[in-house]
Amino acid sequence: MADTSFRMGIDIGGTFTDLVVAAADGRVFAFKAPSTPADPSVGVIDAIQGAARALGHETAGFLRGCEILVHGSTIATNTLLERKGARLGLLTTEGFRDSLEIRRGLRQDVWNHRAPFPAPLVPRLLRRGVVERVDAAGRVQVPLDEASVHAALDVFRAEGVEAIAICFLHAFRNPEHEQACRALIERAWPQVWVSCSSDVAPVLGEYERSATVAANAYIAPRTAPYLRALEERLTGLGLQRPLLIVQSNGGALQVGEIASRPVQMVLSGPAAGVGAIRHYGDDTGARNLVAIEVGGTSCDVTLMRDGVVQMTEQLDVDGNCIAIPSVEIHTIGAGGGTIGHVDAGGMLQAGPQGAGARPGPAAYGFGGERPTVTDVQLVLGRLAPGPYAGGAIALDLQRAVAAIDTHLARPLGLSVEQAAAGLIRLVEQNIQHAVERVSIERGYDIRDFTLIAAGGAGPLHGAAVGRALGCAAVYVPRLAGVFCAFGMCNADVRIDRLLGWYRRLADGTADDLERAYRGVEAQATDALHRQGFADADIVIERSLALRYTGQQWPVHIDCPDALDAATLRRDFQVAHQRLYGHFQENGEIEILTLKVAASGRLATRAAQAEARVTGAPPPPKARRPVWISPATGTVDTPVHDGAGLRPGHVIDGPAIVDEATTTLLVEDGQRLRVTAAGNYLIEPAARAEAAAGTGSDTHGGHGA
Repeated sequence: MADTSFRMGIDIGGTFTDLVVAAADGRVFAFKAPSTPADPSVGVIDAIQGAARALGHETAGFLRGCEILVHGSTIATNTLLERKGARLGLLTTEGFRDSLEIRRGLRQDVWNHRAPFPAPLVPRLLRRGVVERVDAAGRVQVPLDEASVHAALDVFRAEGVEAIAICFLHAFRNPEHEQACRALIERAWPQVWVSCSSDVAPVLGEYERSATVAANAYIAPRTAPYLRALEERLTGLGLQRPLLIVQSNGGALQVGEIASRPVQMVLSGPAAGVGAIRHYGDDTGARNLVAIEVGGTSCDVTLMRDGVVQMTEQLDVDGNCIAIPSVEIHTIGAGGGTIGHVDAGGMLQAGPQGAGARPGPAAYGFGGERPTVTDVQLVLGRLAPGPYAGGAIALDLQRAVAAIDTHLARPLGLSVEQAAAGLIRLVEQNIQHAVERVSIERGYDIRDFTLIAAGGAGPLHGAAVGRALGCAAVYVPRLAGVFCAFGMCNADVRIDRLLGWYRRLADGTADDLERAYRGVEAQATDALHRQGFADADIVIERSLALRYTGQQWPVHIDCPDALDAATLRRDFQVAHQRLYGHFQENGEIEILTLKVAASGRLATRAAQAEARVTGAPPPPKARRPVWISPATGTVDTPVHDGAGLRPGHVIDGPAIVDEATTTLLVEDGQRLRVTAAGNYLIEPAARAEAAAGTGSDTHGGHGA
């Protein structure tokens, strides 16, 4: 790789930090290093130095050859989850200091009226009212009273506040008072962090805006210094390009652009799977894909329909509402480190507790004593004892057996194998329900989708989950274990901008909408110009948030070329019908928000295509007893080395395939085929034979 430039994607997970190098000539290399939760940058540097050594470079020379380095960081998410952010003050319109705590009054479990909401990020003492008022039309009713701002600052100083969030009523229509308040604070107290709701989340909904700007200000003093320090350290080691950070929308952004809005990073890492999903769509030959990315602590589910990844405008992170454009990812606690236990009622449970990186599963030998999904896979023969991830860990079968026997088998009155199989079935049922949540519950027929099984643990569950769902096929990337890191190598730079534009659809005109959109687009394209993109490399996408008058939740639609009311009504009705099963023929529709997504397109990196082979695959490297499924039980199973499999090779299940970053299971009655790009497609054997009989091969293309 000495004579080629390359891109690098680095994803920090709960157990490992993944690194993928995608060279300009199509070669792709994957590396892993143990994560260090106390200082995530340690795993980043260790992974880079390990990759440099493996590829025959000094670290400085290696980084100098990197044309793009994209990083997915969990620091923003962890700061929120662990409640380790800044001591925060909130300035609101006088009389509205409790809006943040009142919320919307909605409960996740409508039958549980006693469970308290999570405490707000700002205690009541530090939520201070300011004398000012702007009405719903954006007209100033009461001028900003600077004395009330100074009075609040006196309280904040006395209480050791480190960051201030500003959220005034109707600031999404007129941000004049918020901007003036920030300027006043910057003059009076330049050391404190300040965030305005009109900058971070200019949307209708006082609670949504206040919660989002509070989260942004809460994490900024912890997140921005980390990002800047990491970029400086990488620059000192030899990196010559700006560090890019993955946002929740799946796109990347330079540190300097994201530092003031770090709340956009709350799904950094998982959202990078978008780049991988789009990339692998070519190889699958399918435009409807649903990905399960199962890592050490969680399972992230993402859906792509008709080539478009589903997005959302609102997230919930540990009870904190965050109103930002984001890839719609449904996450459950179902990873390799998920702990199995027997509850007080004698029922087997999977999670939500996880073993983390240290001590990790019992089989790691790092001090963990509770049985995890990884321990279960080892006991059932799906994983083999011995070293993994380049020797970073070694799986100890006896430790895994002891943990399952003590904590699962004996309390349940079962054998070790029965208890282990029970935990696997429970986890796979949970993953199945998570997929149904983003597909069937949204009006999509899951039988029209190909399931992508990714993550280090996903390919061991993909065959069973795909069978239970009735998916068209199951697709396993050869780089499944570094799925998000590879996605980062194919991420675009993306800017999302919102504009609160509250009015009735019937009152607006196409010219009004066009003028509003052009103003928002100018903001987004200016930001991309600052990052070096020419107009020819920028793609603009428009969308709208609409609702019937009085409706609680808006419906989001892509904005068509024709901006007339009749076209927008039709598209809104189609989306409403799919989501809710009905629409109002003559209902009054309101426009809430205009959204612009501006992408600076980077050329994708495709892996080298391999020549198709004929004939049987290489013989298995080993055989061992493996528990396959409830119907098949434990059988003597061939274990294949993925490094020897080439496009055109076919393997009938049951079988195990060992890859560099993952292990893949093929069930009895299924057939695995290596695709044109060297990845794996699993189908029911009868369907695969029918396709072969017609001579069809719709799964061409290029992928990693």
